Amino acid sequence: MQLFKHSTSSGARVASGRPTPVRKLTTTSRPSRRFSQQVSAIAAPPKSPVNADNVKSVGLKDAPLPSLFPAEPATPAAGAPKLKVAIVGGGLAGLSTAVELLDQGYEVDIYEGRQWVGGKVASFQDKDGNHIEMGLHVFFGCYFNLFRLMAKCGVLENLLVKEHTHTFCNNDGDVRELDFRFFLGGQKIGAPFHGLKAFFTTPQLAPKDKLANSLALGTSPIVRALFDPEGGMRDIRKLDDISFEDWFKSHGGSDASIKRMWDPIAYALGFLDCKDISARCMLTIFQFFATKTDASVLRMLNGSPAERLLKPITDYIEAKGGRIHLRYGCKEVQYEQGADGKPRVTGLLLAKSNEQRLVTADAYVAALDVPGVQRLLPQQWRSMKEFDNIYKLVGVPVITVQLRYDGWVTELKDAARVKDLRSPAGLDNLLYSADTYFSCFADLALTSPVEYFKEGQGSLMQCVITPAAPYMPWTNEAIAAETDKQVRQLFPSARNLNMTWHSIVKIGQSLYREAPGMDPFRPDQATPVPNFFLAGSYTKQDYIDSMEGATLSGRQCAAVVMQAASRLEGAAAKQQQQQQQQAKQAVAA
Repeated sequence: MQLFKHSTSSGARVASGRPTPVRKLTTTSRPSRRFSQQVSAIAAPPKSPVNADNVKSVGLKDAPLPSLFPAEPATPAAGAPKLKVAIVGGGLAGLSTAVELLDQGYEVDIYEGRQWVGGKVASFQDKDGNHIEMGLHVFFGCYFNLFRLMAKCGVLENLLVKEHTHTFCNNDGDVRELDFRFFLGGQKIGAPFHGLKAFFTTPQLAPKDKLANSLALGTSPIVRALFDPEGGMRDIRKLDDISFEDWFKSHGGSDASIKRMWDPIAYALGFLDCKDISARCMLTIFQFFATKTDASVLRMLNGSPAERLLKPITDYIEAKGGRIHLRYGCKEVQYEQGADGKPRVTGLLLAKSNEQRLVTADAYVAALDVPGVQRLLPQQWRSMKEFDNIYKLVGVPVITVQLRYDGWVTELKDAARVKDLRSPAGLDNLLYSADTYFSCFADLALTSPVEYFKEGQGSLMQCVITPAAPYMPWTNEAIAAETDKQVRQLFPSARNLNMTWHSIVKIGQSLYREAPGMDPFRPDQATPVPNFFLAGSYTKQDYIDSMEGATLSGRQCAAVVMQAASRLEGAAAKQQQQQQQQAKQAVAA
């Protein structure tokens, strides 16, 4: 989810308060006109329930497929090549690539066009100390590679495990769950039985729709995955050319199931509904849910991404000798034709304000999102199919809305607690809705209290608007007002509260559009240019476009760089000899 999601969008522009065209990023934050007040300084948050049990609960327990969790790289042999690598893009894909290469003793520089790292996982503070996020970030239990990265950097304890339910909020306070908690005689029952229990007992669907669900999922590749995970994954890959809705209905699934359950989940995963998202994308997730007991357990950071995820990773990178250069946008990839007729990158022309510099390295990595890499690649490279295919991919627009209230929006059980601001109250989990234009949302003051709970203030609702295209031209004030209206539509507890502050973030192209038939156009991390590599969750990897997909792509990119190290070192040495000879000839002339 982006919820989940990440690769840097290098060069995106930050503006304020204007309609946003595609491929721009706009943010605004301001007190609400309905109830204006100064936002106070961040107060001491309630103590987070962080302990050794939480760390253990996010650790790697279920062995994932090899294609989704690469083997650990071997310890480098004495005298093994140690390349200098330049990475363009400081999102999760770039950071993941850097960590892997630094652990092997490589020299790494990251160049990020913005003033912060993290890409779509980034967050920043406004002048009043409010933490603004680029999206809603939720960590599934199958984020094996991201958990591994966080463990390296010592921050698994920053993940707070939520109750093992997926919660659907319908109009007028009607809350229904897809509840995976299953115990018999005090014994926890795991996959696949906990999933069967969840789908057979959920009140979100009528009995006939539950039966239709069972028929569809019972005839899916998920069944094969229970006893043959690799075979199940191969079958799922073959379903990329059909939408989930078409596949689901052809297997007996119902329209009501799509509308009331699967569309909100599809919007949360890929910002697309079931008629527009590929069956491969949805069934990849469902395979995990069916075969891994904790895959469907949700986790959220205990605070802001900048402080609780990204800073520890950048600290690790810098402690290993890596260098991060902010506000350096790549203006040009310089290259020459090699003797074999293949292009070879000779340097990157970077710009920071009015300053320009040319950087050189042994290997170059573009760790960008789809619009970022499309802007970066030399147009002449489109003659190569592997690069031209990238231009067939397109990002999906998304709008993230933050609304602060003077009480607890989702507290439906105790009316007295709604206005009691001494401690958070309400639904502490990711929430879905089929009744609003935001598909998924959460109260960050509950789910992530370290930065988001503020003394004397209430809920901080973060809502993800998908599909966002119809609302991109709307003013930020209009979006805030409509989102507030729909929050009150869902929660009677919010109807007597004041919305005191809001923030709007528009991203014209976020995740790549995982529509039917798009998977063949995703590029490998190795490219036809021998010393030029790609990372990013849109690149070829078996997970979906997400934080986990970005982290996995970084591991895969680092692996192909290391595989090419001897060849690249030899080519670099040869190039240096040629340059020295040319210099001598010039002096002699």
